[in-house]
Amino acid sequence: MMSPQEYVASLFDLTGHVGIITGASRGLGLGQAKVLTDAGATVYNLDLAEKSDEEEIREGHMIDVICDVTDYEKVKEAVAGIAEKEGHIDFLINNAGITYKCRAEEFPEDRLDKILEINLKTPYMMARICYPYLKESKYIGRIVTISSMAAYMGFTGVLPYDMTKSGVLGLTRGLAEEWKNDNILVNSVAPGWFLTKLNEGMFAQNPDRKAAALQKPMLPKFGEPVEIGYMMLFLLSGASTYLTGRDFPVDGGATVHGF
Repeated sequence: MMSPQEYVASLFDLTGHVGIITGASRGLGLGQAKVLTDAGATVYNLDLAEKSDEEEIREGHMIDVICDVTDYEKVKEAVAGIAEKEGHIDFLINNAGITYKCRAEEFPEDRLDKILEINLKTPYMMARICYPYLKESKYIGRIVTISSMAAYMGFTGVLPYDMTKSGVLGLTRGLAEEWKNDNILVNSVAPGWFLTKLNEGMFAQNPDRKAAALQKPMLPKFGEPVEIGYMMLFLLSGASTYLTGRDFPVDGGATVHGF
């Protein structure tokens, strides 16, 4: 018989689980992959990057698959190959996303189209492609998409990003409802301010923005990418079998901060 401590540990043991993360070569995606592989999962990173930023993670259970996630025929081939090799796919994390800073009245249409595709259409298409495999998972199939605090708050100069991240909440609710009887749980995670290479580059160009960002959350500090990973671990674990259709902010209290 398991002790209480052993039982709790078993809930978060992902040994034997196989899943896909899009855009896990760096930043938040890499932080998620670290946590999930440490928990025993095998993670396939679908990304255009040729290798992960941190090589040591590949000594565990992370496999890079060079793939343009907007080339859906190539994605189908890649996913089918993973399923054939592993025998099953148990989770999908839609992490890949992009933004571009420009006022709404001047926003380039080609940039708009690309943001709409990568941030919203691609998570939908990834879910469709993975659906036949996820519904057969012996662990319960899981889909988790990265949303954003921008789904709740307005930010100047990134309207298409705001639009798509709000759309992720609709995608999450809709898929959770539609696939509720198909052995799949669907949720999303809304990061706040995290010190990724993307944000560090932005802050280097505008130090005042960094100082302002620290005033937004209740907790006056930036998050670490592994902290998104901890939430992902919970949502993929045996501790979250009664959660679906919800968005989970990991934002230091930014979306509920008063004054």
